[in-house]
Amino acid sequence: MSQTLEIDYEALPDNSPLVSQLLAGAFAGVMEHTIMFPIDSIKTRMQTLKIKSTDGIIASFSKISASEGAFALWRGVSSVVLGAGPAHAIYYLVFETTKTALCNNKHPLIASVSGVAATITSDALMTPFDVVKQRMQNNNNTHTFRSIYKTSSHIYRTEGPRAFFVSYPTTLILSIPFAALNFGIYEFSSDRLNPDQHYNPIIHCVSGGISGAFAAAITTPLDCIKTVLQTKSIPEAHGLVSAARGLYLQGGIHSFTRGLKPRVVFNVPATAISWTAYEMAKAYLL
Repeated sequence: MSQTLEIDYEALPDNSPLVSQLLAGAFAGVMEHTIMFPIDSIKTRMQTLKIKSTDGIIASFSKISASEGAFALWRGVSSVVLGAGPAHAIYYLVFETTKTALCNNKHPLIASVSGVAATITSDALMTPFDVVKQRMQNNNNTHTFRSIYKTSSHIYRTEGPRAFFVSYPTTLILSIPFAALNFGIYEFSSDRLNPDQHYNPIIHCVSGGISGAFAAAITTPLDCIKTVLQTKSIPEAHGLVSAARGLYLQGGIHSFTRGLKPRVVFNVPATAISWTAYEMAKAYLL
């Protein structure tokens, strides 16, 4: 019995129900993005100079809550919930399928390749929702940006459909190394901390936090570029190169580290929650 559980935990079996695989991924995605959402909102505003990076996370949280209301930092969460469920369901499904196709090897490189394949697929679905989310996070005009429908309609009317995907190439350039680091470091950490590969929420949580911290810190400059493209905070930025140039002219090399602290603070628990929720869903749904 213990051997069967170990196999089920280690990888999704070939006969596992597709619905269970999708539910496991969707559950992980929604949990990851919603619980730490206010920290993500602070990061977005720091990267677009709506608030100063020197203010700190707690001071920024208090300032925004006092001036805009307690729910201001949750603006845009509905777009994340709507997009994260399907996107992460596909994300983890492609990850497991690719890993199985690659002989289910536990080598971190195999996990990284599987993570990259999952990222390319899921980001195509998630990017438009992410654009809407960041516009809602970055604007305190509650009339225009108070709902997904109003925000997406405004973007479509003023900028056209291309605006929803203008950051997709940059998102991939950001997400591919993030996914490779995230999956690779997670597999390496969990293999070292849990060599017997038994279901252990604490180890999944710690391994996820470690992978999230490293991946978030290393890819912050690309995240700054992505935020500029999605929020149009630098109007002349229309692609990776022009956004990078605009950021450099705006504040030099330090512009590429804006929001580093809240990004790491967000991703450590968020990635830990995502992996823990996914492994828990795998263990109990299958």
